[in-house]
Amino acid sequence: MQNVRCAKAFWRDNEDMNPIRLGFAVHALGEPLRSHDSRRWQHSPHLSVSLAYLRDLFAYLGRQQIDFYRLAGQLAPYLTHPTLPAFHQQLDECAEDLAATGDLVRHYGLRVTLHPGYYVQLNTPDPARAERSAAELKAATSLLDRMGLDADAVVVVHVGGPSVDPARSCERFVRQFLALPAAVRQRLVLEHDDRCHSLEETLWIHRRTGVPVVLDTLHLACLNPAGRTLEDALHTALATWPGNQRPKIHFSSPRTALRTVHSRQQLQLQPPLPNQHSDFLDPFAFLELLRLVQRCQPRPFDIMLEAKAKDLALLRLREQVTQFAPALRSLIR
Repeated sequence: MQNVRCAKAFWRDNEDMNPIRLGFAVHALGEPLRSHDSRRWQHSPHLSVSLAYLRDLFAYLGRQQIDFYRLAGQLAPYLTHPTLPAFHQQLDECAEDLAATGDLVRHYGLRVTLHPGYYVQLNTPDPARAERSAAELKAATSLLDRMGLDADAVVVVHVGGPSVDPARSCERFVRQFLALPAAVRQRLVLEHDDRCHSLEETLWIHRRTGVPVVLDTLHLACLNPAGRTLEDALHTALATWPGNQRPKIHFSSPRTALRTVHSRQQLQLQPPLPNQHSDFLDPFAFLELLRLVQRCQPRPFDIMLEAKAKDLALLRLREQVTQFAPALRSLIR
């Protein structure tokens, strides 16, 4: 209870300075901008090109007053690819550009994070895959470190792929997480899944490693064996973050549109899956989250919006909060 009272007092005393920053992932759709060099290896893509793209993208974020952004997981293309050694020295080759990019992050007042692909699986029983996953996480950490970014620039991972033995899967994650260098462990945060590793399992891992837990509201709706309420899940996840890091959560809406798929020269209609992200976001579900924040006053945190319309979804959501609940608009930025 003491921690809850302290969190409420902190929010109350600093509300004007700590609005929830809304962010989006990777691709901006509002202007014709690139997020990273996505060319295939045959065309010699390079981190230097990605960083040049980021200069224009950061300027766009500044114009839109967007302060939270998820960098592309392949910002440095093929950086850890085991059979393409020509790409392995990109961080050294771009040392000055990385430092300058970090300066731009601070200039625009941005929070940036990374979310490597699902192929990064610390719970894998395959030693080769575990080694490759560790190499990817070391590279992601080094990239953020070379930008000189603070502790809020985290690297988000999942427990890993599905397992017939979830308990051993979590144990392997713990063992391989603890084997990582300290600098990597300090950047990593753990997101629960929508199908195989629930919030309860990520909390089990947190208690053994100290890794902060990222709440995903849609994943909680899809996989919630403990029957936690959103309020309880929010408070519990935020409490896993240390004092020197600002927590973040993920918010998304389930896709509801009917899909048309061409198969064997026939048109098939497929209903959406409940864990698929929608193009835009349900403003009323988001307003319920803001009302929860206003009522319970948890410690300040940020929200990564996961929607297929990316920055357009974020900008529209801002407008809808102003339209439907103007009294809540000051809670977000």
